[in-house]
Amino acid sequence: MTVIAIDGPAAAGKGTLSRLIADAYGFHHLDTGLTYRAVAKAMIDAGLPFDNEAVAVRIARSIELAGLDRTVLSAHEIGEAASKIAVMPKLRKALVEAQRAFSRRNPGTVLDGRDIGTVVCPDAAAKLYVTASPEVRASRRYEEIVHNGGDTDFETVLADIRKRDARDMDRADSPLKPADNAYLIDTSEMSIEAAFQAAKTHIDAVLEREAAAIRAPE
Repeated sequence: MTVIAIDGPAAAGKGTLSRLIADAYGFHHLDTGLTYRAVAKAMIDAGLPFDNEAVAVRIARSIELAGLDRTVLSAHEIGEAASKIAVMPKLRKALVEAQRAFSRRNPGTVLDGRDIGTVVCPDAAAKLYVTASPEVRASRRYEEIVHNGGDTDFETVLADIRKRDARDMDRADSPLKPADNAYLIDTSEMSIEAAFQAAKTHIDAVLEREAAAIRAPE
């Protein structure tokens, strides 16, 4: 069983990259951000305030990770709500336990999020940190929102990106940061195809080293 951990800020391209990697290796994939979005959506639908941690934890424990609907959960307002509840320590603990259970699936898994290589799966075989400048990420998110029929402007999206980065990086519990041994991929001026090739080359080398270590005689 092999675990590949992929972290990075919003709109850096880690989700698309993670799905491509999972397909390439025939591994299960989990976008851990969707787990927080699923909790946030349930709270929005029920009209619940985002400061009710006990309710958030109860909702989290009822979520089936294999059945998350990316299309529904990708809505911008759900993402904003998810970023707010993601600072709750007890909620993070409940979802981390569920994510770790998912990571143990055979033949392997690819998990992407904010704290996979540092907290959820610190012993992952390969760790990637995917990033891009705030301006590039805001441009991507703006185009996505407009393409899906949303009404916004670039400066608003950029401000949202910066606020979300600050929340994710400055929180006391599991802040967003690269793992010490993470392989950095900056997609600011890189196509997703180039990012995928760079990631796969790195992962192949890591897996080959692990296989060689297993084959080596005592």
